[in-house]
Amino acid sequence: MTAATGVYHTTYQGDLALRNTRSEYVRLGLAALVLVVIPFVASPFWLTVANQIGIAAIGAIGLNILVGYTGQISLGQGGFLAVGAYTSGLLVANFGLPFPLAMLAAVLVTAAVGTFFGLPALRLKGLYLAIATLASQFVIIWVVRNWDAVTGGTGALVVPPSELFGVRFRGDFTWYWLIVGFGVLATLAATNLFRSGLGRTFIAIRDHDIAAEVVGVDPLRYKLLSFAVSSGFVGLAGALTAHYTMIVTWERFTLDVSILYLAMIIVGGLGSVSGSIYGAIFMIVLPAAIQQMGTALRSVVPAFSRELPAIQTAVFGLVIILFLVFEPRGIARIWQRIKDYVRLWPFRY
Repeated sequence: MTAATGVYHTTYQGDLALRNTRSEYVRLGLAALVLVVIPFVASPFWLTVANQIGIAAIGAIGLNILVGYTGQISLGQGGFLAVGAYTSGLLVANFGLPFPLAMLAAVLVTAAVGTFFGLPALRLKGLYLAIATLASQFVIIWVVRNWDAVTGGTGALVVPPSELFGVRFRGDFTWYWLIVGFGVLATLAATNLFRSGLGRTFIAIRDHDIAAEVVGVDPLRYKLLSFAVSSGFVGLAGALTAHYTMIVTWERFTLDVSILYLAMIIVGGLGSVSGSIYGAIFMIVLPAAIQQMGTALRSVVPAFSRELPAIQTAVFGLVIILFLVFEPRGIARIWQRIKDYVRLWPFRY
C-alpha cells in the first residue's frame, strides 16, 4: 500500500489552484453548507452574533494583511473602522448617496487615511511604530468627537435603512446574506492577493526588508501600500457596521476595539487569511457564550452574573496568554496539524 507524501504539481494551472485535493473541496462544500443553514436554524441572538462575526472577519483580514503578512504593527484599528463607518454613514444620511457607492467611498477614504498614518512606517519599526499607530487611534476619535459640523460630535449619527434594487436590508436575516457575500469577496481578494507579486512583496518585507530592498523591492513604497490595502478592508468593515446597526457613535470604535482585533489575528494565526476568520469567530463567540452562561446562571449563581464584565475581561486576557505560550501561530496552526495528522495516519509522526 502506498500513501501520498505531499501535493506535487505538474502544471502551472495546478500550482495556481486554490484547492488541490478532494478533501479540500469537501471541506469547502461543508463550510458553504453551514453558511447557508445558519440563518434558518440560529436563534435571533446567535444570528446577530453571526453577523458580527462576518463584519469582524473582514476587519481582521485587513489587519492581518498589515501585521501578519507585511510585519508592520497597528493599534489604530478602531480609528480606521470609525473612518469607514462615518464616511459611509454621512454620505448616505446627508447626501442621499446609494449605500453601495457610499461603501466604496468609505473604502477609498479609509485607505487614504491609513496611508497617511502609515507614513511613520517609513522611519519607525516595532514598538515605535506601534506607538505611532496608537496615536492615530486617539487622533481620529478626537476628530470625530469634536468636529460637530460634520460628524455630529458626541451625538449619534442615524443612518437611513439600506436599500438595493428595491430590496430593503432590515433585520438580521436579510443582512446576514449581504455580510456573508462581502465576507466571501474579502476572503477571496485577500487569498488571491498573496498569490500575486504584490502579496509576495509584502511577505518579503516582513521576512527581511533589507534583503527585499537588495533584490529591487522598494520597502517604503510597499509599506505604504500595505497600510492602504489593509485600511481599505477595515473601511469596508466599518461601513458595514454603520449600515447594519444604523446608528454610529464614537463609543463603538475605542481602543478596546483595536485590542480586540489584534487579539483576533493573534488567536487565529498571524499571516493566515483563514486564521483571521477563525480568530474572529473565537473572539466574538467567547464573550457571547459567557454572556449566555451568565444569563442562565443568574438565579443559581447571582455573583457570576454580577461579575460578568470582569469575567469576560479576565477570560479575554487568559486566552491571549495561553495562545502565546502554547500555540503562538494560533488556531490556523492547530487546524493544520489536525489535517496533517488525519492525512498521514497511521504514519502521523
